[in-house]
Amino acid sequence: MMTKILLISSMLLGFLFLCQASSADKNIGIYELRKGNFRLKLTNYGATIISLMVPDKHGNIADVVLGYDDIESYKNDTVYFGCVVGRVANRIGGAQFTLDGKTYKLPANDGKNTLHGGTKGYGDVIWTVKTHKEDSHITFTYDSADNEQGFPGKLSVSVTYMIIDNNKLGVKMVAKPIDKATPVNLAQHSYWNLGGHNSGDILSHTIQIYGKGVTPTDKELIPTGEILSVKGTPYDLLEPRAIGAQINENFEGYDINYVLNFNSGNHLSKVATLKDPKSGRKMELWSNQRGVQFYSGTMLKDSKGKGGAIYKQYAGLALETQGFPNSVNIDHFPSQIVRPGETYKHYMVYRFTAS
Repeated sequence: MMTKILLISSMLLGFLFLCQASSADKNIGIYELRKGNFRLKLTNYGATIISLMVPDKHGNIADVVLGYDDIESYKNDTVYFGCVVGRVANRIGGAQFTLDGKTYKLPANDGKNTLHGGTKGYGDVIWTVKTHKEDSHITFTYDSADNEQGFPGKLSVSVTYMIIDNNKLGVKMVAKPIDKATPVNLAQHSYWNLGGHNSGDILSHTIQIYGKGVTPTDKELIPTGEILSVKGTPYDLLEPRAIGAQINENFEGYDINYVLNFNSGNHLSKVATLKDPKSGRKMELWSNQRGVQFYSGTMLKDSKGKGGAIYKQYAGLALETQGFPNSVNIDHFPSQIVRPGETYKHYMVYRFTAS
């Protein structure tokens, strides 16, 4: 699958977008990859996916990614629409960890914990467009400094977005420590609504996640260290189930890491299948990561999005392939520590069909 890569027309777009940015933001641009009816728009602010246009079962095209109309809104964003989060995605309990005998203190931006890299994570920086070939791909790079948001060592990061055939989006995230061991756990944080970003909620979408276990959390959403079976719980999505089927006054929604049924490495395995029954659009997700955070958009609340859309609760969902949250503080979780000479590699493929 990953060898059949064809990317069409990666060109600078969005004059109006750029006009709304200040002169200090002159290096922020909008870029598009296109093949047939499959069109992806991105910005190097946060290496962010702005939109993805795909057809439904009748051939009607819609944007299936939640987002904003202007750069300023992405700068003020608090829900991480479309960006790459890091250096460590998800939560780190107590906003600190110990590595090789030294304790590192991080910004606490989620209560007393660190979320998605801190107060200014990778979703809030301007990335460099390293390569941009009209018939190939686009690669964003970022050189993260030693002690940035409290994390040790310099880290060289790249994210490549690819259109594969005419219905697949490939994402390759690579990170190399330069001088110190450091935790690395990147995630792509798009919110999906296969009915269209402005079509209402995702509660009627059916979802299947190929994970037999979850990492339960405390009241602050920090993993307890346990791995529990999904059997007999609302988290059992081993067979397709409507997202809204279990949501009630006792279960408000999903925001939990699934333990996937395969080992990490370079091999891609299926993570999840999502389908919108009305439009017929289906998204299948593959990755090489051990975990995936399923978030049902529970805390979205009247966010003003693209084209005047108002994103209410459950307007979109996130499927963030990742290492286990808070693994830096839980020894028996798979390690996310990467040392100089080693390379962090995170691959994803999203396949879109309609019927």
